[in-house]
Amino acid sequence: MALVVQKFGGTSVATAEKIMAAARRAIRAQQAGNQVLVVVSARGDTTDELIELAQQITDRPPAREMDMLLATGEQISIALMAMALHTLGQPAISFTGAQVGIVTDSVHTKARIKSITTDRVVKALNEGKIVIVAGFQGVDENDNVTTLGRGGSDTTAAALAAVMKHAGTGQEVACEIYTDVDGVYTTDPRIVPEARKIDVISYDEMLELASLGAGVMHSRSIEFASKFDVPLMVRSSFSDAEGTWIVPEADWMREVVVCGAALARDEARVAIIGVPDQPGVSHRVFSAIADRNVVVDMIAQGVGSEGKAAIGFTVLDRDLPATLEALDVLVREWGATIEHEKSVSKVSIVGIGMRTHTGVAEKMFAALAAENVNLKMITTADVKISVLVDRADGVRALRAVHQAFDLAAPRPGAGLPPGGNGSKGPYRPRPGVLPPSNTRTLGELAYDLSNMEEVRVTEISLYTDQGRITIFDLPDRPGNCSRIFQAIAAAGIIVDMIVQNLIGGKAELSFSVPLDDLERAAHLTREVVASIDPRARISADGNIARVIARGVGMRTHTGVARKMFGALAKRGINIAMINTSEVRLAAVVDRDRGEEALACLKEAFGVS
Repeated sequence: MALVVQKFGGTSVATAEKIMAAARRAIRAQQAGNQVLVVVSARGDTTDELIELAQQITDRPPAREMDMLLATGEQISIALMAMALHTLGQPAISFTGAQVGIVTDSVHTKARIKSITTDRVVKALNEGKIVIVAGFQGVDENDNVTTLGRGGSDTTAAALAAVMKHAGTGQEVACEIYTDVDGVYTTDPRIVPEARKIDVISYDEMLELASLGAGVMHSRSIEFASKFDVPLMVRSSFSDAEGTWIVPEADWMREVVVCGAALARDEARVAIIGVPDQPGVSHRVFSAIADRNVVVDMIAQGVGSEGKAAIGFTVLDRDLPATLEALDVLVREWGATIEHEKSVSKVSIVGIGMRTHTGVAEKMFAALAAENVNLKMITTADVKISVLVDRADGVRALRAVHQAFDLAAPRPGAGLPPGGNGSKGPYRPRPGVLPPSNTRTLGELAYDLSNMEEVRVTEISLYTDQGRITIFDLPDRPGNCSRIFQAIAAAGIIVDMIVQNLIGGKAELSFSVPLDDLERAAHLTREVVASIDPRARISADGNIARVIARGVGMRTHTGVARKMFGALAKRGINIAMINTSEVRLAAVVDRDRGEEALACLKEAFGVS
């Protein structure tokens, strides 16, 4: 017998009729041979109404009391859902987060889950009951009610599925997220009407899309699913159509270079110019920002020159004032200058196929050049390429890349796992779609289950097989990057890391290529750059190494970057380039310090 966790969002339980419909869906899943655990959000606009009510009393409500207040919304929903099930003749029982044993840290309004006990849930399920759990809430170790912040009910559902999978019952477990849309799309269909629903997507791809603002799911729930190998399905509450499966990576997925594109409208760009080109600078910059609980997104740290370097990055525009305040002391200490602007947006493409295909960046840049869209920043990651553009160009840029990669066309690959809605029998993953679970020692599993939302870096790697090319003082005009990477792609050279920063109206562009191709890539770059502006300078460096930390939720958990940069700074190892994503942090260092960098990062993260 399989276990299906069904999560219903606020719109799915907004009225009595919708609650009854959700209850019937849960019963159908049980009648198909599954045990069923339901997680519900607060009904409709309940949370907003409670916030408004609190603000009528005080404009600065204590965070603890806000959690006490907001948690009542989900408690109303679970009671009504249990009543609906009883009315339909189905035994059911509801639990609050505290009653089911969801223990969190003590950060009110945005708590993280530490552990979950399963005894009461397992007992009730074995009695034939449908179990209903309040999403979005838990208690800390002092029994204070806490809430999980944005996407909290999704997080609750995925966390419960994860812990139930490893509760010793031997059950197959899947988690269905019911919402007001019928799945994950190649991009926002409100912006690009021809956007297509994706049938199956990998955890890594979905993590990146979620972090880029794809509003279907919050990244924390996907982190749980990835960490504990729980298949997720996003689907509509109002139809029985299959939605989108979010699952471990499969070989057939790599045939598709790009699976989706996203637009993050409300970005702000910051560039610190003239910082010392020495160890520890990056650590101090990003530690100061992390102390303000600001998440840094794109990072474009380029190659130093004459003892000075520039660090560019983006934050949400609402976080710009706090970021500038955090950096003020450092900027004055270093005698540096700071540039910033708010009217920018980020356009990204995502796909695991770009790991092994050439010309992906070139195609993206060419599509944007054809639309006369200028690129203010460029960063790449394991399965993502992002560019920063003027906010006025954001929608046009998104449409251009969606069309360039033909994302409206059906994605080839395997079929869907049967039984997703409970109407076709118990949940049975099809081997071609869902690969075997990751292997994990009992000790690792026990640690993960007792530290559920901590980031666990799973691998630290060293690579010395690449060289770096840097272009200084490149004119900041649309199409320049496209011309460079078109020449590189035409030669069949794979480009890995790309970092472009805008400094004083000029672009500084760095990228890495296989070491065997470095000389050829440098020659091609010089030819193209000479035709753009002979005054631009070019350097090629084969004396580099990349140290890469892999895990889940690497970017949004600010402590990971701080620990990585701090460990390298403590050893006096300078960082020449940085890449960040949800699944990988990469730093470029001098090759002769590579082994030392590898050792110190393994020690810092406890990786053998």
